[in-house]
Amino acid sequence: MGTIDIKGDVVDNLYGTFFDYWGIDSVYPKKVKEAIDNDEDDELVLDIASNGGDVFAASEIYTMLKASGKKVTVRVQGLAASAASVIAMAGDVVKMSPTAQMMIHKASSGLVGNADDMRHNAETLDSVDSAIVNAYKLKTGRDEADILQLMQNETWMNAQKAVDMGFADEMMFVNEDEDIITNSMHSLPSKTALNTFLNMLAKDKATTNNLKAQKLAILQEKEMTT
Repeated sequence: MGTIDIKGDVVDNLYGTFFDYWGIDSVYPKKVKEAIDNDEDDELVLDIASNGGDVFAASEIYTMLKASGKKVTVRVQGLAASAASVIAMAGDVVKMSPTAQMMIHKASSGLVGNADDMRHNAETLDSVDSAIVNAYKLKTGRDEADILQLMQNETWMNAQKAVDMGFADEMMFVNEDEDIITNSMHSLPSKTALNTFLNMLAKDKATTNNLKAQKLAILQEKEMTT
């Protein structure tokens, strides 16, 4: 099982060469492709701690991971923000440290130009946002309008909130490999079972919250039509 570090800036291959020369942490498509090609089994682990970066480089990395045919496990260790959160959506299983954060927002650019340039740039950014939404939608099952609103609000999620909203699957709050030492006449459930139970509770909470939101929307719609 190979491990790929998604650390530092997400950049294109040219910037990646520059960053590597100066010993600056970065991740870029060529580096990820080499890691995938050199991995000899059917599983990959992504360790993420990144503020994000180039959205097109992130899209290329996301696509390579999804097309690899491997089971991808994502571990958000610190921050998965912006473009790094898009990469995180490639995970079949996304786990977050209890101290980690995930942040999603709309794309931006530093364009300088006239009014025509600005209008064209706005259309381009809208198209980029729609593409980003697809990655979040496939992972969470949320509708496009909901995700776009979250992006517009620049939404920050701790581990529990990310699980509740479907952007993550598990919180890494239990060490399943650690032996349980007991002083008892009976055996306690394994930590794997405990971890499964806690995540089940988190998902049940998310389902309940979604149902409450749907009922509230129906009631509000009825009030508007009466």
